[in-house]
Amino acid sequence: MTQIKTYLQAAGAMVGSMGWTAAAHAAGASEPGLPQLDIATWPSQLFWLVVLFGIGYVVMAKLVTPRIGAVLEERRQTLDGDLEKARNASTEAASIRAKYEADLEKARAEAAEFARQAASEATKTAEAAEAKTVKKLAEKTAKAEAKLAEAKNSALANLNEVAAAAAIEAVAAISGLKTTAAKASKTASSIEAAMAKREAN
Repeated sequence: MTQIKTYLQAAGAMVGSMGWTAAAHAAGASEPGLPQLDIATWPSQLFWLVVLFGIGYVVMAKLVTPRIGAVLEERRQTLDGDLEKARNASTEAASIRAKYEADLEKARAEAAEFARQAASEATKTAEAAEAKTVKKLAEKTAKAEAKLAEAKNSALANLNEVAAAAAIEAVAAISGLKTTAAKASKTASSIEAAMAKREAN
């Protein structure tokens, strides 16, 4: 644009100076008025106008306009390249986003599967531990019940013996009769059986 302004200013200055000079020579420098308004100088003014216009046209057509066109074409190519790069970047970004979402979904599915497996294994481990604990408790309970039954039987046996001895002493003290330990034990057993039958009813 600066070169165009320079060319136009130079052309205008040349037209003005040549026209004024031609008019001054034709009309005479001593005559009053504007030389360019003298009809006698119009042919030379028109001639130089055509010549300078032709020169300006050639300069514009051969020098200025091609440069402007080249600059515009270069800018257009640059814009097209930038737009193509932007489109490629947008496509690549969309592809990356789709891949990221697919990887994220896959990771979520794997995490859910891992959590399910972990929960299943934890449940199996807990069930096995519970079964083992229940088995141990059952064994301990059975042993404790066996010991309790043995202690009960031993206590009952001792109780029968104590009851038999007490019965012998009581019978001897009350009636003066003497009885054997076997009879007293048999009697105590009969009484115990009767009491157990009564409690059951």
